[in-house]
Amino acid sequence: MLKPFLNCILLWNSLFLVDSAYFSQFSRKELDRDPCYDPTGRPVRCVPDFINAAFGKPIVASSTCGQNGPAPFCIAKDPKRSTQGHCDICDSKDFRTSHPASYLTDLNSAKNRTCWISEPTSQYPHNVTLTLSLGKKFELTYISLLFCSKVADSLAIYKSTNFGKSWTPFQYFSSECKKIYDRVPEVAIGRHNEQEARCTDSHITTKSNNQVAFATLENRPSAYNFEHSPVLQDWVTATDIRVVFNRHSPEQADLYSLEDSSNSTEFESLEKIEKKYFYALSELAVGGRCKCNGHASRCVFDKTGKYTCQCRHNTAGADCEKCKLFHYDRPWSRATAEDANACVACNCNLHARKCRFNMELYRLSGNKSGGVCINCRHNTAGRNCHYCKPGYFRDIGKPITHRKACKPCNCHPVGSLSKNCNQTSGQCICKPGVTGLTCNRCAKGFEQSQSPITPCIPIVTSHVTELPTPVCEKKCRATPSRLTQKKYCRRDYAVKATIMSKERIGEFDRFTLKIDEITKKMASGAYKIRYGKVYLWVPSQATKCGCPKLVEREDYLIMGRELPSDTTRSGLTFNKHSLIMEWNDDLADRLDRFSSRALHGFCSSKHE
Repeated sequence: MLKPFLNCILLWNSLFLVDSAYFSQFSRKELDRDPCYDPTGRPVRCVPDFINAAFGKPIVASSTCGQNGPAPFCIAKDPKRSTQGHCDICDSKDFRTSHPASYLTDLNSAKNRTCWISEPTSQYPHNVTLTLSLGKKFELTYISLLFCSKVADSLAIYKSTNFGKSWTPFQYFSSECKKIYDRVPEVAIGRHNEQEARCTDSHITTKSNNQVAFATLENRPSAYNFEHSPVLQDWVTATDIRVVFNRHSPEQADLYSLEDSSNSTEFESLEKIEKKYFYALSELAVGGRCKCNGHASRCVFDKTGKYTCQCRHNTAGADCEKCKLFHYDRPWSRATAEDANACVACNCNLHARKCRFNMELYRLSGNKSGGVCINCRHNTAGRNCHYCKPGYFRDIGKPITHRKACKPCNCHPVGSLSKNCNQTSGQCICKPGVTGLTCNRCAKGFEQSQSPITPCIPIVTSHVTELPTPVCEKKCRATPSRLTQKKYCRRDYAVKATIMSKERIGEFDRFTLKIDEITKKMASGAYKIRYGKVYLWVPSQATKCGCPKLVEREDYLIMGRELPSDTTRSGLTFNKHSLIMEWNDDLADRLDRFSSRALHGFCSSKHE
């Protein structure tokens, strides 16, 4: 007995309350207080008004009478007994006699009832479809069909959640569920199948005043805990509704029969019989609320004409289904009576305009904060832009939210080990023997060297071995003014190198070279020349004589021949066969020619 009672209440709502609820949203005055917040400003769950979501919405019918010219129809006076009633002509071109699908969603009035009527036909099977677009997602409570006469024997209701791209069965009505829809009638709904469409014959077995009603949550176990049931929340959500009429009656006859008339021959012909069968409805009502997930109390048309929620609680989207930009410190969630689950802004200390959510960080924080700032500005870094990036340190005289809260370290490029400094004091990390806040001077007991690797070396006060004053030649043979093919052929190697640094080691000056080009390699020998960093060992006396004279950061052509005594040191050794010349374009061209000739055997035995 519970089902007829629920259906009775449902019918009353659809006939009288839905339309009034719909118009009430336009007539009532704007509330002084936003219902999405309590008097103290705390966010609370809020929902839009309950309305007839179908009212005024466009509806498409696969069949409408009078589209192919005027067509007669008759509506039975007593649908149960199919007694003859009112007969008329349907003509879609004449608004006075037309019965378009728009009548299903207009203002329904018992005094001036308007009906949509399908094209009469006796064909079977012959499905007729009504498709209603709601414009956005709604959470539906019921769907009601009010017939102008006897209800259809078999019909199916479908829903779409993606604006008609795909359809899901919502409810089936039939006196023969198994035969028409291959469904077991009156299947019990449990928690395991709460999203399953049922098939019932309640529209025939109950007195419903020609109305077929479907309550979306009826007999669904989780309906009493709807706020915490994502399954049912998804079940009642729809953007479009489709009603498919599959059969007029079990005898495969038309829903609205015509009784015999005085002119019986008129109805005996096949052409007249085909005009007897049609569907007629006065209203398709869809009761529900605009789906806003508890984060809005109104739905409005935006600037583009799209129907959308007027989101609160820092949410966004047509259904308030996501957090608005920069409010990702906690995951989005549907509002409940216990918690509005408002989105929270990321804490970026005014140094970032974008952020993202990280679930792992959120869980590690005890479900308090999961926002990660993106592209921190003003030389800050960290998930909250809460410390200075490398190369900067905190100015303790300014708050972390200040644009100039981070000052540059300004570490000396030669005296410091890196560009980083202490985040609190700004002290740079100095090389051995270097001191100062920015590592810009030698410490006590050290003196400046010429090496960028060890810019400060200990001051030597004793045990200094002075080299004897060298006897220098008037002309330095190691630096000729002109390079010839003969000189090229007599050397084992020829490279272009940059002087990087110089260091005194015993009786030699060790130059660090960076080899950029290898024009000629040694065919044999203990040392294999490679690109990159290489040592050149030059006797200190030769350096004092300026033969050769090498300047740091300058490019040179270095040619030579390896002697057996040179294998004791790693790298190249300057000896009597070495030639060193300043690099220039003319020298490069000569080397190309000499190298090409050597490949063709020009370096004969007379040159070796």
